[in-house]
Amino acid sequence: MSQHHTARRLATMAGTAAVLLALTACSTPAGGDDSEVDTPGVTDDTVTIGTHTPLTGPAAAGYSSISAAASAYFDYLNEQGGVHGRTIDYVVKDDGYNPATTQTVVRELVQEDEVFAIVNGLGTPTHTAVLDYLNQNEVPDLFVASGSTSWNQPEKYPYTFGFNADYVVEGAALAQYAADAHAGKKVCLLGQDDDFGDEMIEGAELALGADGLTAVERYSVSNQDVTAQIGALKAAGCEINILATINGFTALAVGTAAQLGWFPQWFSSSSGANYPTLVGYLGEELAPQLLQGFTGTNYLPAAQGDDDWVALFREINTEYNEDAPFDGNTVYGMSVAYLFAEALEAAGENPTRESLLDAVSGGGLAGNGILPLSFAEDSHAAYTGVGITTVDEGVQDYIGTTYAVDGGSVVEVEAAQTPLANEGVPGS
Repeated sequence: MSQHHTARRLATMAGTAAVLLALTACSTPAGGDDSEVDTPGVTDDTVTIGTHTPLTGPAAAGYSSISAAASAYFDYLNEQGGVHGRTIDYVVKDDGYNPATTQTVVRELVQEDEVFAIVNGLGTPTHTAVLDYLNQNEVPDLFVASGSTSWNQPEKYPYTFGFNADYVVEGAALAQYAADAHAGKKVCLLGQDDDFGDEMIEGAELALGADGLTAVERYSVSNQDVTAQIGALKAAGCEINILATINGFTALAVGTAAQLGWFPQWFSSSSGANYPTLVGYLGEELAPQLLQGFTGTNYLPAAQGDDDWVALFREINTEYNEDAPFDGNTVYGMSVAYLFAEALEAAGENPTRESLLDAVSGGGLAGNGILPLSFAEDSHAAYTGVGITTVDEGVQDYIGTTYAVDGGSVVEVEAAQTPLANEGVPGS
């Protein structure tokens, strides 16, 4: 039971000013001010946060390793002394990528576990199911693991902040790269029949114009058969297919096309472009052939690149994550965990939910991406640009081309990654 609940119960039982005075004198609010209640999830030596994520179900193969990587980073951080002397307790709950289950586990996190914040809740349909609940209950909802633009609505959802580059940005970058590097080729798109697909189409049309896509096909994640959609794209003469797909459906699309004897170029959002995960679906023998030249987007250190952040994360993965397979999901999980630690450090020695939100929206966080973060009072988006990656002989890395969306236009920009400092421990 929290100190706040204990105080309320005793006060009700005693009903005297003397007891209330004694309790007030003995209690030290986490915010360090004159508030009469403690901050949920914060004690003198711990900060408890939580997340919902698919540890089981159809999306588990692509994403279950993210929370494990984040937990490993927090274990590493805790051994360095945590943040302002507090260790971070990361409570991970499986929602199976089912919105109804997400509602249940998030309520458990808020009402039973009394978390300080929800961090990196994963999935567009799943997190949408708890968006209103978290904001109505004034729970910081940080760094959502989805590229939906829904998380960037400061006036409607003041407690919610995104982490991924949004799908409009990714769709625009992929389409612009197609136009720049493969001028004259027919560009098409295959996407989920939800906001993911809608926003990728919006981004692609931002770069190519309203009539720039030769063909568009949609599918439902409840039907794991895209033969009709792939057949339609082939019939339309598509040469480059942009994918608004999670990893499992990326592999399904590529594999189905191969079965039809069709081998176009594949461009994918970061949500479905994790090469090791795709190899797991397609197999060690076929994947290198089918994915040679596979083009994607990224905004974080490349898992197969030569980078100080990656070197640190590999060490953490070996020591704190049982040397699990190291891939883009590992980098993603540790990157978002680092960003939360940075925000918590900036929230002050006695953090409150308000000071945490101020730390994020204040524009002072650096993160470890290839472009600066875009958080501000009027922007709850993290990254507004992405780099282009390709797969060459089994290695997925940046090619040196980076795009951003600025004022409704797609522009090429220079990448400028935040260097590693203090061994990845904020404020040390």
